[in-house]
Amino acid sequence: MPLNAGDTGYGSVAGLGLSSTVGGSESAPLLIPEDEPEPIQQWQPLSKEELKLAAGGPGWKKVRCYLVLLFWLAWLAMLAIAIAIITMSPRPVVTPLKWWQKSLFYQVEPELTLEKQAEGSWGINALCDELPYLKSLGIGALILQGLFDKKAYPTNNATGERIGTLPQIQHLLAESNKAGLKVLLNVCEVDLLGPGDEAGNASKTSGVSGTVHHALRFWLEQGVAGFEICDTDAAYSEKTLLEWKGVFKEFGSEEEERIVVVKQTSDVLPLLKNSSHSNVTMVDVVLKSILPTSQHLLSSEEVAAAIETQLQTKEDDFWPSWTVGGKASRDLKNLLLVLMMTLPGSPAVSYNEDINQTPNEEKNRRLAVALFTSLSHSRAREEALQFGSFTFLPFNSSSSSSSSNSTLPSPPSPPILAFLRSWGCVHFLILLNVGPELRPLDPAWAPSLPKAGVFVSSTRMDRLGATSLEALELRPHEAIVIKLFEAGSYS
Repeated sequence: MPLNAGDTGYGSVAGLGLSSTVGGSESAPLLIPEDEPEPIQQWQPLSKEELKLAAGGPGWKKVRCYLVLLFWLAWLAMLAIAIAIITMSPRPVVTPLKWWQKSLFYQVEPELTLEKQAEGSWGINALCDELPYLKSLGIGALILQGLFDKKAYPTNNATGERIGTLPQIQHLLAESNKAGLKVLLNVCEVDLLGPGDEAGNASKTSGVSGTVHHALRFWLEQGVAGFEICDTDAAYSEKTLLEWKGVFKEFGSEEEERIVVVKQTSDVLPLLKNSSHSNVTMVDVVLKSILPTSQHLLSSEEVAAAIETQLQTKEDDFWPSWTVGGKASRDLKNLLLVLMMTLPGSPAVSYNEDINQTPNEEKNRRLAVALFTSLSHSRAREEALQFGSFTFLPFNSSSSSSSSNSTLPSPPSPPILAFLRSWGCVHFLILLNVGPELRPLDPAWAPSLPKAGVFVSSTRMDRLGATSLEALELRPHEAIVIKLFEAGSYS
């Protein structure tokens, strides 16, 4: 009997409708085939109408245009407001300075450099060797002193030189021009008008005047940038200076203007001779002394009083040039240099053996050169120190050396002297401790000033970085230059 005969058995599956007959076909497949995947639809971009419909309709285009227009209008409005703020805000007016207002004068007598020269060279060659070095220190013009005999006015050779020969002086002028230094000749107290004066007979005065004009032209042709006279000289008169100015115009230009420097010998510059008023157009620079002339060494109290007098003196219409003048102790030498280089006007430094190339002590030379260079370069790049406003700052300070247990009162120490040089939002504070004691600043001093700052220069060149006025102490005979800024900023 076959295995599958008659009933369900091996090889057949019940309920699946399989045929029991041999050779019959299956009524259903053993494996059910999977459904065929739906065809992938290809992406097609929306049409313009469909895009408008998706974006909210045709009104969206107008809204978008309005938003873009509003953005540009707002940007233009902010730009206009910014320009208006910059234009309307107060700002300092840059003062165009002439060459002699920007220069640092160096007064030197070639005879003082004789020690460096071989016998009979008269010191002129020594000064020629120094010119590039002086230029590197920031010096812009030389005032040569002692070249002329004060008793003999130039009548024959139109030069009247006393130190060196004419070729040596001409060589000095040529080398100065190469080094970028201008040269002025000091004729202070030189009898330019000879034995006659302006009150003499007309023919004699006319002849002397012609000789002087010939001498002026001679030196101007050699490249001299100007002349220095004293306010006590006969040449310090309106008539004479008018004539000199006429000669200067023949050789000078706006960039190479020839000038007259007048040395002030008293507390107040006198009026021009034969003139009822002071004519600032006749005088370009007034050379002033910080300290009064004295035969003895001035004490700290006398120096402090003289400095305070100068700081409180009202500025006149003349452009000042400051020199030390009187005698002070060596301890105050660097302090006076800081003062001279930070006062309004053009400093006129006298021959200084400390900044010479071959001083006696190398330590002093390094300190002096560092201080001089720091001050001259700061003045050259900072408008506030060149032509900024000047404000004297009186204040009280406490002395650290005072003691409540002292039975005998000690003489009062000179107070700290201070002034401010400002241009726009830039402020430089100059502090001077003339006395021999340590002087801390009073915390309540100058409450309107910023309390923070950065050291620019100091007499010992050992103060660096930021500082606070509330914790500052000045050492004996110390001067400090600080650039102020608001707390939390650094300018």
